[in-house]
Amino acid sequence: MRKDELLNAAESLLADQGAGCLTLAAVAERAGVSKGGLLYHFATKEALIKALIERLIADFDELVAAQDESSYTRSYLAATLAAVRSGRLRRWAVVTGAAGDPQLLAPLREAMCRWHRAGMEAEADPMAAQIVRLACEGLWDVATHDPEIYDESQYEELHQRLLALLPSP
Repeated sequence: MRKDELLNAAESLLADQGAGCLTLAAVAERAGVSKGGLLYHFATKEALIKALIERLIADFDELVAAQDESSYTRSYLAATLAAVRSGRLRRWAVVTGAAGDPQLLAPLREAMCRWHRAGMEAEADPMAAQIVRLACEGLWDVATHDPEIYDESQYEELHQRLLALLPSP
């Protein structure tokens, strides 16, 4: 079994049952492998959570890089909306909920700092860019708790309104 399949099983377990139910035995059962098979890839629960967080960061970095926008903030906004619309957002909530140890969340905190500082000196209006990025954070939080709060037309309107805060490219 591949690592991604084990991580998917862990995320699924977290989404369905919460952080308190995240055990290596439960993840192995959800993945349909022996506990030894899981331990081959992840020797501890902390190693599993660390891998989940690293995958989250890499996924979002890839999503931002895949956007064809004129500024980092525009790409960040488009990536956030893509993540929310696709349901990839839920992954953030379940993984951060599982990582009760501040040390485990350190890479995510570092990534958040990097994302919010990236390209700020190149932005025509750094404060407007920061406001848009902070709005993205709020959207992540709200949509995590109520994934169906907005329909496609509302997401598009939100996207356009946030773009309007930024200077034209």
